[in-house]
Amino acid sequence: MLWIKSLHIVFMVTWFAGLFYLPRLFVYHAMADDATGIARFKVMERKLFYGIMTPGGVLTLASGLWLWLGYGVSGGWLHAKIALVALLVVYHIYCGVLTLDFKHDRNQHGHVFYRWLNEIPTVLLLAIVILVVVKPF
Repeated sequence: MLWIKSLHIVFMVTWFAGLFYLPRLFVYHAMADDATGIARFKVMERKLFYGIMTPGGVLTLASGLWLWLGYGVSGGWLHAKIALVALLVVYHIYCGVLTLDFKHDRNQHGHVFYRWLNEIPTVLLLAIVILVVVKPF
């Protein structure tokens, strides 16, 4: 179980690295006005979303399911954690939609929107870690 838990943490860190960085790229992309810079951001966003974030998210969810179903991890805290992880998955998918919008030059938001969007995974991470470590219920 400790090996799976360790891998779950590593995959989660990988996923969150992308969840933190992609909206920051969106901030800079929304502010870019030169063709070379815009093209560079499109490549960076695509590689981050499909090469790091999505595999990290899938592996995080798979290892989390393994821990939950394979080892009987349970408790009220887990139900709350699963709800917050579901929100993270929605956030991840929304980032994918935004990546496609940028790819097709359909961005409709300014850099301030993306600065605020960048705070969502921070709040969710804090809540999830507290639930897992403290297990308040």
